Amino acid sequence: MRSSSWICGLAVCLGVLSSGSGRAAEPIRIGWLSSLTGPLSSAAIAENQGVQFAIKEINAAGGIDGRPLELLTRDTAGEPTKAVNLAQQLLFSDKVQFVIGPVNSGESLATVPIVARAGIPNIVIGTIDELTDPKKYPLAFRAINTNRQWIEGGNAYALDVLKRRKVAVIGDTSGYGTSSAKTAAALLEQAGVKPVYSVLVDPNKTDLTDEMTKARAAGADVVMPWTAATGLMARILNTRGDMGWDVPVVGHPAIMALPIKALLNKPDYWQNAFAAGYQSTTYVDGELPPRTQALIDKIKPALGGSIDFTFWWVALGYDTVKIIEHAVRQAGSTDPQKIKAVLESTRDLRGVYASYSWSPQDHNGFPDKNIVADIAASFRDGCYEAAPR
Repeated sequence: MRSSSWICGLAVCLGVLSSGSGRAAEPIRIGWLSSLTGPLSSAAIAENQGVQFAIKEINAAGGIDGRPLELLTRDTAGEPTKAVNLAQQLLFSDKVQFVIGPVNSGESLATVPIVARAGIPNIVIGTIDELTDPKKYPLAFRAINTNRQWIEGGNAYALDVLKRRKVAVIGDTSGYGTSSAKTAAALLEQAGVKPVYSVLVDPNKTDLTDEMTKARAAGADVVMPWTAATGLMARILNTRGDMGWDVPVVGHPAIMALPIKALLNKPDYWQNAFAAGYQSTTYVDGELPPRTQALIDKIKPALGGSIDFTFWWVALGYDTVKIIEHAVRQAGSTDPQKIKAVLESTRDLRGVYASYSWSPQDHNGFPDKNIVADIAASFRDGCYEAAPR
């Protein structure tokens, strides 16, 4: 009888252990909204390398508190409507516990409210400022810089380092380009500099002779383009070069996007061009920050031994997953409110792309000090040389 009782007790005990073990091994499901195809895919493809590498690294080390990470990637193709549909799928069918992305601000404007209503933490990687309003979107936390930080970095280099005061602002007619050009002009005026010329250009316009001629006639001593369209950026540089006008170009990181190199009429047209960049992916005296170099060394073999895309996107993708790891470990849970409490109390979380701090009043984690100016034509292993100061 005692033997039978002992066996029954053992069976119950094993059942509890098995059940507990099963719960502990339940995967943490992360939805990844990424524009892996389409005209806006270059950043997403690079970010995806970082996201996947971090997932594999964490799982190889046993997951988070014994729970493996399960990544559910959805290709939005850069289309806001598709992004909305895929976000709803991840939230309501796939039952993810976190959402990373989308990559582009236009898509994020459409999806962030949906993720917020579903009560799921969203790691935001769009730069438009209104994406992380703590009252409207209490579970949205930004990892990337804001668009304003890019513009302030570009303005600081043009005004304070190059000592230019006659600024030509060029944006494109997309929602992003229009908003950025407006913000750039407003921030310049706050600094006491009224642009001598401002224009919005269709990103597909092939001939920019008229716009650049008017900028030169207005006396511009620096051209500041705020557009993410690399084709348009290359045409600005080509037109400047064909005109024989050696005015400096300072602005959006797209100025130093590697695809521009193949679009230039002459390699020299990339000279005297500078962009807002990142301390984490900028060479100073020939060296990168140790954390950046360490990630490059780890990930480079998986990329065939060379890095032919902008590495800050890889670092950002990597950090988004590490932010989730930090939040779950500290919370001891994937409960959204506990995750919120952890992130709102996080200060100086050391990542590769940046060190992050959030608060209940500010869900932008990226510090101003991490924005620097880089030389556009200085690409090496996905990183750039610091602009002269």
